[in-house]
Amino acid sequence: MDRLGSFISRRRRFVLGAWIVLLVVSLPFFAMQTKHLTAGGFEVPGSQSTFVADSIKQFPGVESEKLVFVFNNKAQDKAALDAAITKAVDGTKGVDGVAVVDQNVQAARAASDQPIVLMALKVTGSADTTADAAAEIRKNAGILDGGDAAVPIHLVGQQALWAGMQDLSKKDLESAEFIGFPIVFIVLLLIFGSVAAALLPLSLGFVAVAVTGAVVFFLSQALQMSIFVTNIASMLGIGVAVDYSLFVLSRYREEIRRGASEDEARQTAMRTSGLAVAFSGVTVIIALAGLFLINSKTMHSMAIGAIVVVAIAILAAVTLLPALIKTLGHRAYEPGKVIGKVVAKLSRPPREGVDPFWTRWTNRLMDRPVLYATAATVLMLVIAIPALSLKWGTGATAQLPSNFETAQGIQLAAQAAGPGAGGPVQVVADFGDKRVDSAQVDQFAAAIQKLPGVAQDGVAKPVVSRDGHLVLLEVTSANPPESDQTFALVQTIRGAGGPSSALTGATVNVGGAAAQDHDFTDLISGSLWKVALFVMIFSYLVLLVLMRSVILPLKAVVMNLLSVGAAYGVLVVVFQYGWIDSLINFDHLGYVNSLTPPLILAIVFGLSMDYEVFLLSRIKERYNETGDNRAAVAGGLSDSAKTISSAAIIMVLVFLIFAAAGLPQVKEIGVGLAVAIFLDATVVRLILVPSTMELMGKWNWWLPKSLDRILPDVDFESSGPKAPPAEPTEPALAAR
Repeated sequence: MDRLGSFISRRRRFVLGAWIVLLVVSLPFFAMQTKHLTAGGFEVPGSQSTFVADSIKQFPGVESEKLVFVFNNKAQDKAALDAAITKAVDGTKGVDGVAVVDQNVQAARAASDQPIVLMALKVTGSADTTADAAAEIRKNAGILDGGDAAVPIHLVGQQALWAGMQDLSKKDLESAEFIGFPIVFIVLLLIFGSVAAALLPLSLGFVAVAVTGAVVFFLSQALQMSIFVTNIASMLGIGVAVDYSLFVLSRYREEIRRGASEDEARQTAMRTSGLAVAFSGVTVIIALAGLFLINSKTMHSMAIGAIVVVAIAILAAVTLLPALIKTLGHRAYEPGKVIGKVVAKLSRPPREGVDPFWTRWTNRLMDRPVLYATAATVLMLVIAIPALSLKWGTGATAQLPSNFETAQGIQLAAQAAGPGAGGPVQVVADFGDKRVDSAQVDQFAAAIQKLPGVAQDGVAKPVVSRDGHLVLLEVTSANPPESDQTFALVQTIRGAGGPSSALTGATVNVGGAAAQDHDFTDLISGSLWKVALFVMIFSYLVLLVLMRSVILPLKAVVMNLLSVGAAYGVLVVVFQYGWIDSLINFDHLGYVNSLTPPLILAIVFGLSMDYEVFLLSRIKERYNETGDNRAAVAGGLSDSAKTISSAAIIMVLVFLIFAAAGLPQVKEIGVGLAVAIFLDATVVRLILVPSTMELMGKWNWWLPKSLDRILPDVDFESSGPKAPPAEPTEPALAAR
C-alpha cells in the first residue's frame, strides 16, 4: 500500500486519465448492457424437466415452448383487430426461434366477433431462445406502449412471462438508480459537511456501476447472462463502492484532524483502511464465488456480475480515490461554509467533563459484557425463528403487478382457453430399446385423465418419436402452470405408485413449466449447504491470515450466520406470512423466491466481513500499540463506530430503494440485505463483537506457534510504536 500510494501520488494525472478513459469508453456499452441479457437460464441439468425439453425435438410437430398473441378485442372492431394482427405479425419478422402460421393468422382475423382473440406462433427454439424471442417481439410490436390502442396486444406463454419481467426489471432499475444516487448524496453531505467530499464516494459508485455494465455487455456476448445481473450489480455496486470510499476517506479526514499533513494522512489511510478495504473486498468476492457451486446459469451470471462490480469498487477505492483526494486538496476534508455549519450543529461536541457517546457506550458494554452478549444473541435468534418454516418457490406470474400488460394478457388467455393451457404438463415415456407399447400408453393416458386437477379432455393424443422409442403426452391442468395444484399433479405423475405403474419397462419423465420451476427450486435449496460451507471456510481462512488469530475468525463466522438467519426470518415474515402487507401495500407471495436465500447468504457474509475487518483492524491496531485487550476493544470501537454506522446507513438506504422499486424477487433481496446489514452494523458490530471480545480477553489473539510460523504478517501500521511484549504475571513466573 505504501508503494501503491507513492505511485499514485507521483502519477496522479496518469491514474486519473486512465480512469477517465475507462469510464468514457464504458459508457456506451453500459447503456447497452441489457441488449444480450436473457430472461432464461432456469434449466436444471440432469432433471426430468430438462430431459423432456431436450426430447421434444424428436417428436414431429411438437413445440417445447408456447407463445401466443392475445388480442383484447372488447370493442369487436374488425378493422382495429386486423391492424393489431398485422402489427403483431410484423413484430415477429427477423426473430429467431419463432414462425408465423398462416392458418392461425387467418383464424384470428375471422374471429372479429370474439372479445378475446388468440393467435399461436410456431416455436422452434429452446426455452432460452424462446425467452429472448419473446423479449424481441415485445419490443418490435410495441406491446409495452400499446395499452391505449383500440385492440391492445399481449404475448403470453411461460417464456413470455420472463420476458415481461425483463422489461419490468429494466424499468425498476432505472427508477432505483434515479432515486438512489440523490439520496445517498444527501446522506454523504450530512456525514462530511462538504459537497466535494460527498461527491467522492458517489463518483466511485457511479464509476463501479458504469464500468461493470460495460463488462457485463461484453461477457454476455460469450456467456448466458441473466437480466437480473443488472439489478444485483447496481444494488451491490453503489453500496460497496460508497462504503469502501467512505472507510478510506473517513480515515484520511481523521488523520488530518490529528495534525498530519495531507500526504501523511493519505499514506496512513491507505495502509490502514485501504488495506482493510482490499482484504474485506477479497472476502466478498470469495463469498460470492460460492454461488458457482450451484449448477445454474442464472446463479452463475448473477455471481459474475456481483464479483465484477466488487472487484472494480476495490480497485477504484485504492487507486482512483487517493488520486481524487490529492487533486481536491483541502476541499476533501474542510467543511463547506453553509453545510459545515449545519452539520456542526447536528453533531455538537460533548460538554466539558462528559465523555463522547461512543466512549460511554463502550464502557457500558465492558462493565456488563455477559448481559449485553446474551441479550443481543437472544434477539438475533428470536428474529431468525421464522426461517425454520421457510418455503421455497419460483415463478413469474405472482411477481407481476396486476395492471402490468403481461399479467392482463395471462388473465385474458385463461378466460379464452383455460388457466392451464399456456403451460401444459409434458410427459415423456422412454421405452429404451423397445418400441412404444400403444396399449400401455392408452392405459397410462386414461389414468392421468382421472387424476384430480386435470382439465376436461386435458390429455392430448399421444405423439410417438421418430425412432419409435419415446412417446409424449401433453396434459392440460385445470389450474395455472405455476400453481401449487399443478405441481401436485406433476408430483403425482412422477410418483412410483401413480399412473406410471401402467407402463412396464418404460421410464417416465415429467416436464413443462410447473416441473421446471420446482426442479429449479429443488436445485437451489439442495445446494445451499454447499454454498454455506464454502463461504464459512474461506471467510475463516481470510480472517485467520488478516487477524492472526484462531478465535476471532470463528466468532466472526458464527455472528455472520446470526445475521443471515435474522435476514431469512424477516423474509419469511414479510413475503411468506404477509404480516405487514397492509403497512407496505404489498400482496405477499406465500413463499420466498428460490434465488434469494443463496444470494443473501453470499452477499451478507461478504458485506458483514467488510464491517468485521474494518472494526477488527482498528482494534488490532490499538492492540499493537497498547497490548491491552480492553483498551484496544474500547478504542477500536470508538474509532470505527461512527464510520461503520454511516456506511451501514448508506448501504441500508440503497437496498431499501431497490426494494421499494423492484419486482418481488428484487424486493426480497433488497429487504433481506437491508435487514441483515442493519442488524449486523448495530446489534452484531456494536454490541456482540465488543462484549464477546471483552469476555474472551487475551484468547482473542491466541495463535498456535505452528500457525504463527506459517502465516504472513499482515500488519496494520499505526501512528504510534507497537507496545513491548507484556511482562509475565507473578503466577506465570512462579510456574517457570
